[in-house]
Amino acid sequence: MLRLRAFRPTTEKIVKIQLHPTHPWLVTADASDFVSVWNWEHRQIIYELKAGGVDERRLVGAKLEKLAEGESDTRGKPTEAIRGGSVKQVSFYDDDVRYWKLWHNRSAAAEAPSAAGNVTSAFASPAPSTKGRHFLVICCENKAIFLDLVTMRGRDVPKHELDNRSLLCMEFLSRSVAGDGPLVAFGGSDGIIRVLSMISWKLVRRYTGGHKGSISCLMTFMASSGEALLVSGGSDGLLIIWNADHGQDSRELVPKLSLKAHDGGVVAIELSRVIGGAPQLITIGADKTLAIWDTMSFKELRRIKPVSKLACHSVASWCHPRAPNLDILTCVKDSHIWAIEHPTYSALTRPLCELSSLVPPQVLAPNKKLRVYCMAAHPLQPHLVATGSNIGIIMCEFDPKSLPSVAPLPTPPESREHSAVYVIERELMLLNFQLSPTGNPSLGNNGSLSKGDSSELLQIKQMKKKISMPVPHDSYSVLSVSSSGKYLAIVWPDIPFFSIYKVSDWSIIDSGSARLLAWDTCRDKFAILESVLAPRNPGIPKGSSRKAKEAAAAAAQAAAAAASAASSASVQVRILLDDGTSNILMRSVGSRSEPVTSLHGGALLGVSYRAPRRTNPVSATANPMLQSMPLSGYGNSGLSSFSPLDDGLPHRSSAEAAPPNFQLYSWESFEPVGGLLPQPEWTAWDGTVEYCAFAYHNYIVISSLRPQYRYLGDVSIPYATGGVWHRRQLFVATPTTIECVFVDAGVAPIDIETRRMKEEMKIKEAQARAVAEHGELALIAVESPQVTTQERITLRPPMLQVVRLASFQHALSIPPFVSLPKQSRVDADDASMPKEMEERKVNEVAVGGGGVSVAVTRFPLEQRRPVGPLVVVGVRDGVLWLVDRYMCAHAISLSHPGIRCRCLAAYGDAVSAVKWASRLAREHHDDLAQFLLGMGYATEALHLPGISKRLEFDLAMKSNDLKRALQCLLTMSNSRDMGPDNIGLDLKDILTVTVKKENLIEAVQGIVKFAKEFLDLIDAADATAQADIAREALKRLAAAGSVKGALQGHELRGLALRLANHGELTRLGVLVNNLVSVGLGREAAFSAAVLGDNVLVEKAWQDTGMLAESVLHAHAHGRPSLKNLVETWNKQLQKEVEHIPSTKTDATAAILASLEEPKLTSLADAAKKPPIEILPPGMPSLSASLAMKKKPPPAAQTPDQQQQQGNKPMLLEAPPVAGAAAAATVEGTIPTAETATTEAAVPTSEDASSPLKQGEEESGTIEPGKETEAPNSSSSNLAPSVALEESNSHPASVMSNEGPKEEKVIDPTSEPETKVVEVKKPPQQVSDILGMEEFTVISQPSNDMPVPAPTSQSTVTTQLADLFM
Repeated sequence: MLRLRAFRPTTEKIVKIQLHPTHPWLVTADASDFVSVWNWEHRQIIYELKAGGVDERRLVGAKLEKLAEGESDTRGKPTEAIRGGSVKQVSFYDDDVRYWKLWHNRSAAAEAPSAAGNVTSAFASPAPSTKGRHFLVICCENKAIFLDLVTMRGRDVPKHELDNRSLLCMEFLSRSVAGDGPLVAFGGSDGIIRVLSMISWKLVRRYTGGHKGSISCLMTFMASSGEALLVSGGSDGLLIIWNADHGQDSRELVPKLSLKAHDGGVVAIELSRVIGGAPQLITIGADKTLAIWDTMSFKELRRIKPVSKLACHSVASWCHPRAPNLDILTCVKDSHIWAIEHPTYSALTRPLCELSSLVPPQVLAPNKKLRVYCMAAHPLQPHLVATGSNIGIIMCEFDPKSLPSVAPLPTPPESREHSAVYVIERELMLLNFQLSPTGNPSLGNNGSLSKGDSSELLQIKQMKKKISMPVPHDSYSVLSVSSSGKYLAIVWPDIPFFSIYKVSDWSIIDSGSARLLAWDTCRDKFAILESVLAPRNPGIPKGSSRKAKEAAAAAAQAAAAAASAASSASVQVRILLDDGTSNILMRSVGSRSEPVTSLHGGALLGVSYRAPRRTNPVSATANPMLQSMPLSGYGNSGLSSFSPLDDGLPHRSSAEAAPPNFQLYSWESFEPVGGLLPQPEWTAWDGTVEYCAFAYHNYIVISSLRPQYRYLGDVSIPYATGGVWHRRQLFVATPTTIECVFVDAGVAPIDIETRRMKEEMKIKEAQARAVAEHGELALIAVESPQVTTQERITLRPPMLQVVRLASFQHALSIPPFVSLPKQSRVDADDASMPKEMEERKVNEVAVGGGGVSVAVTRFPLEQRRPVGPLVVVGVRDGVLWLVDRYMCAHAISLSHPGIRCRCLAAYGDAVSAVKWASRLAREHHDDLAQFLLGMGYATEALHLPGISKRLEFDLAMKSNDLKRALQCLLTMSNSRDMGPDNIGLDLKDILTVTVKKENLIEAVQGIVKFAKEFLDLIDAADATAQADIAREALKRLAAAGSVKGALQGHELRGLALRLANHGELTRLGVLVNNLVSVGLGREAAFSAAVLGDNVLVEKAWQDTGMLAESVLHAHAHGRPSLKNLVETWNKQLQKEVEHIPSTKTDATAAILASLEEPKLTSLADAAKKPPIEILPPGMPSLSASLAMKKKPPPAAQTPDQQQQQGNKPMLLEAPPVAGAAAAATVEGTIPTAETATTEAAVPTSEDASSPLKQGEEESGTIEPGKETEAPNSSSSNLAPSVALEESNSHPASVMSNEGPKEEKVIDPTSEPETKVVEVKKPPQQVSDILGMEEFTVISQPSNDMPVPAPTSQSTVTTQLADLFM
């Protein structure tokens, strides 16, 4: 029936335990008087203290504090050195404890019918009394210890300051007299209650004349008349009522009423809240009985013995929706937690759980039995129960997902009263609630924010009345309402049984056997999980643990029968017709054989199947007592949510814990939709079928449904129990908070495509109608000048924003890190309280222009979350309605401007959202504008007066308001005064800064800062045909581009393209020189080419060092400067080759280099090294004229002639065309001595680099000695890198087999003959400089080789230009 939330093993038995209401803290005291504070959520020990004896750490700390304060006098024994003795009680005390204690007392008193005008559950928070401190108070026999958990400083109050009487119990009192501050009452061993002030640390009053023995327990509560009372129980068995709400400064107080409660003494007292009645007192005594008392007449209502032969030591009031009939929890010294059903009627006692099945098996020794010594229920989360045992602390969790049995009904139009239906016992009740106009005078008033900024709950007027139709069962029930609101469904999953009621007359129109039911959100259809009726579990009579085990065996048999019945269940779909009848549409949905574990309604029917999982040894050996009550989950997993776990760790998410076992089905065809998904804990579908939410253990997945299913994201909201959609808002309740998720799907490509398709369909439908009405002539369109505005639809990502509306914790405050005052004046603290309250009001609401109240905070302070599990009703009357376990309605205010603006925007009313934004401080307008932008309201967000210029520019761009975007950009860049004729931005004027040009310099700096925004604005204006806006932005960007070094390379490139696109030739001409000066040769040449100036193009290439591009350009256009450019290029290449930087090499590297490099045998060979000469295709050699003037030698060549041939320049030849290559094919390649000469002419250099690095960085740099792959678009890398080939052939091999050739005379006017020589191992310098992988070296004309067919010059130029461009 429950699972283990946390476990902490201990060696000593835990005898005292207490839970903090808002923080995950738990304080315990063991049998050896050792006190520890444990964070049960993170499983960390916060503080430990040896309270029974003398804690040496606190003693040393107290001495150091006195030395730090300058008190060297050590007269007397310090209070920290006093032995505390036995620990009697441990407790927390801070503002949260004080508030929720007072709330619990007031809400219990407000349930009484006679308390309608005296007490209400909503009240103003008391003034903070502890000022940010969190006290741990330990009541020991010899002293009381007050320890501040924030500053870790404490104060001990010994018993000699309290009349030297032993302290046995304590209770905190409400502040009654001004100046008293926090009060704590101690019950003494002499029967007197002494009250201590935590401000003056002095005794302020006594309660005397009541008990004759010692006092064992104290508790405060509030009567239905609004009177604060203190009740005490003593060892004499008396229950005495004292007046705790007194205004007179009386030192001695007498009892108000005395009752004989138990024989042998009162052990504990607890206050129980009763739905629709006055609160009750529960007492347990040493006589093993439990008594229930009425707080109005103080008469005994019931007395029982929960467990025979065993006395109860702990009692707690309990109200859990999963077990609506169990109202009291108690513990005896066994291994069970016992629950009492209907204590004032049947008063049956049944074991709620058996704790030994929850703890890890290795903790419990084989021969050791678990014994419980104390128990405490969480004051705000009833599903958490902590117990102290002889093996450690056990934190149990009882089904936190269960919700109260209540369902809200639709509100009629024009009605301010709302209704909800709930079931209590066997009665169907109607709850009517609305906002109280007298309690909320400022609600809906736009001129006041006093109530909107308040963190308190709103005043509510509610009334409960019975419905004449009774319900057949009183067990746990689940209520739901159809989408139309006409029908109410009630399911009793433990029976199992369901009934469908017609809301108009509450008549039953359908019923049967089912344990799960789910509604369709579009029509009045519902699905049920039919099952064979299984025998109901027999009730467990009160008795000893032996009887409990016997009852558990019977419960196990019933559970087995229920399981077999569930395995044969099928999902059936029915529809409710207008005449009030129910028809079956589908008898069995789905063809899967696994048992169905849950149903989820919505636009699609969700069915969860039981997935096989491994059985751990603990679950296999778990005591069947856990199934004492049939709690088969509704909307949960197939196993009971109260089933035990094998560890104390939190549950993993469904996606991680189990394989996908959740299938969606169509309500129309009953066919599966999509594949299997991980099983969610609950689902929520938007009423407009646009969004859906699947909740898992640690997060909520939110998806969009239109135009197709699309995952939007997930939000980290763990332990969510339920949620309701309200347009694009998802309100979620968790056990500790209330959250609001604002959702927008954004704009995806599928949305744009769907919009286009819809427009096309509308056009086709219009044409079809026109043809049907007027015939084919209707399709004839008359062309007329139409002005069409191009709309830019930009993609927008989805947005999910979570805002916390309410929580349990008090408003955060900064704790003062100062020591607790030893003494202070009584009126000092009281005087500071109004001042703090005044400061709080000032901080929350300020006054803006025109006397309008303005909220300073971005979001309101977190409001108080109602206690216990909640059903989220929805947003009505501008507030969020909730219903708690006690069937009381609560309202969460949404009137803070930070929340109201978002709600209105999510609702679709962006204009009203902007109006409400005027009530939000201007420093928060940027945040709100970002939210509006995410929701798709960029145009409306521009109307917010406090947004920054940068955000205003972004919003204007998103909303296509380019004129406003330009104005923002001019303001941000300080370039508004730069007009079209204001060209005085010449470089000379800029450098000679004068006073008149200072604003011009600032404008240029501003334009440079926002250069990207200017480019984006120009593109947007071009896309929407707004040429004037683009021109205004372009002229300012061009002015900044005319300043050398102002813009980056990519910005100058973009500017040049846009100037060329707009035909701004004058500004483009100014920009060319700037591009050349920063080394952007390609961009400068492009700009010059747009201008049509070949001289400027050539100059751009040449001035930036890109001589190869310059040569190609001059050759392609027949420029007269070609020869000079080629000479300059070759000289630069030769210079790079000859310049070999010195490098340090070791001996091994030198030897390897000497083996690889060719050696020069004489100085003559060195003098004959040929220079490098690279020519464009078809260009004659620069030194060819000198060679052609000499007469050709005879056919037989001498070695000197062969060396002379090596001195001739190399030509770069393009690949010949196919026909010419075939005609010029030589039978064999004839290697000559030219190979060695050519190789020796160009020595290897590892560090030679390309001259291109000096000119253009973006063309790609070539690292020396490495192969570099250049992109085809880079014209500075020339061609693939070179590969030369060594040849050791003898010179005699020059002759062919046919004999010597005929001597051939070369005509000087013809092109020189060429000989193709393949060289495979190149000099590294040529490879690095040219950046080529293979090329052909053209030697000087040879007389013994045929001249290959010349290639067309235009073809060669084109092929080589492809390598450069």
